[in-house]
Amino acid sequence: MMKHNMKNDHLGSIGIGAMIVFIALILVAAVASAVIIQTGEKLQQNAQQTGSDTQREIAGKINIKKVIIHDASDVFMYFESSPGSDVLDVTDIAYQAACTNDNGATAGYQFLAGVFGDGTTTEDENEYFAYSEDTMGSTDDDGDGTAGDTFDDAPPGGDGGDTDREALLINPGENYVIKMDFEQGAGADCGTGDLSINDEITLWIHVEGGGSTYETLTITDKTIGADLV
Repeated sequence: MMKHNMKNDHLGSIGIGAMIVFIALILVAAVASAVIIQTGEKLQQNAQQTGSDTQREIAGKINIKKVIIHDASDVFMYFESSPGSDVLDVTDIAYQAACTNDNGATAGYQFLAGVFGDGTTTEDENEYFAYSEDTMGSTDDDGDGTAGDTFDDAPPGGDGGDTDREALLINPGENYVIKMDFEQGAGADCGTGDLSINDEITLWIHVEGGGSTYETLTITDKTIGADLV
């Protein structure tokens, strides 16, 4: 009778097990690498987006230097563009103001808005546009309803009657002034004449494609020329 000698060889099974473990490690490493690469790309994109947003805001923003009372309805805001800003078009700049007025035609919350210019030098006699600080646009200081009176408190060189010199661009390093109408009717009345001492006006300046400026104006003195900032 023929006998068969059979011997169990465990070396082969150990080799197969090692190969399975090795393949599993490769798969885990591949997945981990993909996750790391994806995370790195996302962080880079976020950093680039944050940098772009910051650069855009810095490159287009208004710095408020002071805001003074002109009369019971209007204020003058002196301003410049922020350091690092590009040349700004006045048609891209607007302001908003809000307050609580218990003495106006419509008591309660008030909201108003205005623009810095229309982008043309047409003789439209709009006194509420932005001008170079060396030039003041038309004003009505004697209350006769006619723009073009001389404004004694205008910046040097301002004759009060030349609206074709309104600013079209806000250039870096130059100073400007804008007359703001804070009494625009019912529900839009933040004129200092109707507000009380210690009342506040919230002022926003927005630049399209750029940043926004926020300032709280506090009424501590209601006389003409009083600074609200």
